[in-house]
Amino acid sequence: MMARVLFIVIACWVGTTPAFAQSVKLTSEQVAKLLTGNTAIGKWQGKRYRQYFGSDGVTIYVQAGSRSTRGEWRVDRETQEYQSIWPNDADWEGWFVMEYAGAYYWVSKSTPPTPFRVVEGQQLVEE
Repeated sequence: MMARVLFIVIACWVGTTPAFAQSVKLTSEQVAKLLTGNTAIGKWQGKRYRQYFGSDGVTIYVQAGSRSTRGEWRVDRETQEYQSIWPNDADWEGWFVMEYAGAYYWVSKSTPPTPFRVVEGQQLVEE
């Protein structure tokens, strides 16, 4: 009996360690819920950024040392990805949103996974 309890405890502990964490691709519904009305914070090409995702499809991107940029965003339900378009862009660009060990990542075919976190509301100015 004691061996059985010890086995269950060890199995539960092993199953919760980071070595066994799985990355999960968020669905379009999860991406929309995560981003809508909130701000993503991370680093892009070595510079800190903040990006707000309005419920009206407007997104505002602010990178340290640069002027803000206004674009549009949406979630494509067929491809299950976040998409954005910026001034001077010809087409929408898509990114998957992945979650791994409690952190979020932008993932595309052309760049490595890029971590970010989400804060509630529009928080474009660092406190």
